[in-house]
Amino acid sequence: MSLTMYVETGLWRAHQQRLLAEFPGLVPVAKGNGYGFGNARLAGEAVRLGVPMLAAGTADEAAALAAVFPGDLLVLTPFRPGEPDVRLPAGRVVRTVAHPEALAALPPGTRVVVECMTSMRRHGVALAQLAGLPVQHLVLEGFAVHLPLDRPDGSDPVDEVAGVVRAIADAGLPTGRIYLSHLAAKDVQRLAGQYPGTEFRSRIGTRLWLGEVEALASRATVLDVTPIASGERYGYRQNKAKSDGHLLVVTGGTAHGVGLEAPKYVSRAVDKAKGLARAGLATVNRTLSPYSWQGKQLWFAEPPHMQVSILFLPGEIAPPAIGEELKLTIRHTTTHFDRVVER
Repeated sequence: MSLTMYVETGLWRAHQQRLLAEFPGLVPVAKGNGYGFGNARLAGEAVRLGVPMLAAGTADEAAALAAVFPGDLLVLTPFRPGEPDVRLPAGRVVRTVAHPEALAALPPGTRVVVECMTSMRRHGVALAQLAGLPVQHLVLEGFAVHLPLDRPDGSDPVDEVAGVVRAIADAGLPTGRIYLSHLAAKDVQRLAGQYPGTEFRSRIGTRLWLGEVEALASRATVLDVTPIASGERYGYRQNKAKSDGHLLVVTGGTAHGVGLEAPKYVSRAVDKAKGLARAGLATVNRTLSPYSWQGKQLWFAEPPHMQVSILFLPGEIAPPAIGEELKLTIRHTTTHFDRVVER
């Protein structure tokens, strides 16, 4: 009895091939929970794609993937002087560096990508610092440009990247390779037309592994079905049922990521209103779950437990049988599935 992600493998891999053709030099990303698949599985897919480089989130992730992926491993988290040593395969790892002092602290011969500060304002070397970078003792593999997802000011992301390329050239540094994040294929093509001597390589994770939504389905197994009458008490907190119905015990709890939600940026008025409505319902212990049965999204009967959730099914809906599966709409990047089943 498991929380399961079903994968239509042919459809999923056809999507990967389309992106590989759309983004020349694509660098797949395997990090965190592996987008629900696990990083080792994604590394195996990268081998099948035939790409020469795989990006990992951290040095520890890169070390774990070294036995699965035989090519180069790009560590996305910038190196910091004094960080714990991690045993990495010699000659195959490229470290991202976002501060001049980190470059100076790396051993001679280390392969590096210098991340440049962008309008993301997250981390990166300021463009004004490029001219004095201490890279003479290192193998400079290129530069990285990490862009924001939204541009409410209407600015052109191509112009921003072009400004970085010009700054690199003005600093007397090579512009032969630029790694990009969050740039559309049409914009990458525009850049390639402007800078024919530069190789633009897109680092893609979410869109590569989760972009074909029709290929993926999340399902939870029904473990128990218990009828309950209005006014009867149930659960850890012994709340009263507000009406007749059934309590469904289903796979998926906090250990899987169910009920744990990252903050979201809300801009539209209608979305803000919905958020306020949800917050109001939560104060009276009414929280919609990500589970649904017969097209109806169900309410949590109480907060999710560690490995299961208890849902309330209204009395007018026929309950599922034990062993049947409920549809689950959940964020793959925060979910740990018990199994991934290919179909």
